[in-house]
This record gives sequence, structure tokens and C-alpha cells, in this order.
Amino acid sequence: MSQTVLRSIGFLLVVVVILSGAAWWAVSNSQALLPAPSAVPTRSQPFAIAEISKPTYTPLPPPTATSTPKALQSAEAFPTNTAVSVAEAVIVEASQPVENIFSAQAPINYSGSKYILVDISDQHMYVYDGEYLIYSFVASTGMNNATRTGSFSVLDKIPNAYGATWNIWMPNWLGIYWAGSLENGIHALPILPNGATLWAGFLGTPISYGCVVLDTFDSQLLYEWAEVGVPVEIQR
Repeated sequence: MSQTVLRSIGFLLVVVVILSGAAWWAVSNSQALLPAPSAVPTRSQPFAIAEISKPTYTPLPPPTATSTPKALQSAEAFPTNTAVSVAEAVIVEASQPVENIFSAQAPINYSGSKYILVDISDQHMYVYDGEYLIYSFVASTGMNNATRTGSFSVLDKIPNAYGATWNIWMPNWLGIYWAGSLENGIHALPILPNGATLWAGFLGTPISYGCVVLDTFDSQLLYEWAEVGVPVEIQR
């Protein structure tokens, strides 16, 4: 091989080395000139969590009667109440003839454990079976102390008794004592001839003409629970 060829090869090798070095220097410097990578931006939270207390509900006290019941104010046709003139019970549904109702009496002996206590001062009825209180009812007794105190018993049961003296119906009637030819008893709020409920909203105050009056639902419970002969005590 001639010297000319050898020189050409050496020259090419030098050029390749120079070009390779130049390329390496350019790549290194270009990376150094690039800006440093910035932190990846994060998306702001679209909501916030807060502890909010749940609002509470305080029920308003029920309205209380502060005046004389309107039903009484408008019932001028009703006679003035006395301790004797109470409600006349006329049988609507019963197994005995109507003419025998005034002779109906409780059994001489009652062997059961049921007992009804009416407290006039509290305007409340307490219903016991032995030592256990079964029911506790708000009640209304007679105006002007018309309800008699003493020890009585359930004399008769009438699903819907009629008070002929005042033209009222008395559901769930439990007769408890006689005053002449009139019987006093325990019953639901009376129903007027037009279908209105007499004394509704005024239970717990003396409003009746002598009977012991209960709420309609409470009187139904008592009517189904009590049998003829159950002792009834009324105290002041």
C-alpha cells in the first residue's frame, strides 16, 4: 500500500474523531441549556368538608284550654247540672228489654282482679289488674262537683247509650250508679245530633253533667277490657 493511501486513511480517521467529539459536546451543552422541569400542577379541590350539626326540632306545647268550652256556652237548652240530674241511659243494643234496664244490677260477688279508680282532683282514671296499672287515662268529671264519690261497680255495658235529657249519644257506656231513675256512667265524648263531638279538646277539666268522660279511643279500650261487676272507686 502506498504512503498516499495511508495518509488518506489517517486523515479520515482524524476527521471522524473530531466530528464525534463535536457531536458529543453539542448534545451535552444542549441538555444543559434546557430549562429544569417544573412541578406537575395539581387540580384544586372542588369542595370542602365541614362538620355541620343537624338542626333539632323542639315541639311546641299543646294548646291548653283557658276559657269555658264553647260547646257549653252554646248549650243553653241543656238543663243546669246538679248532683242528681245526670244522664239517662237508654239501651240501644242489649239482650234485655228496655223496661228492665232500671233493675239491672251488678253481680253480688266479683271474683276478678280488675279495678277502676277515678280521681276527681287529678281529672284522671287509673285502671288496674291486681297490682299492675294497665291504663292511665285523662278524664273529665262533672261540673259543680256533679260526679258522686264512693265505691261502685260496672252495672251494665251499652255500646251506644242515648241521653234523652240532653239529646246526646254516649258511646262505650259503662253504667256505675243510679240516681233515682237516671244512671251515671263512664263513656266516650258525647255525640250531638248533628254528628259533632261535644267537649272535644277539653278533657282534663270538669265538663260533664255528672258522668266520667274519656277520649273516644280510651273509652273503647276500657269498654272492651271491663266486664260487668268490675269495682269502680271515685275519690276526690
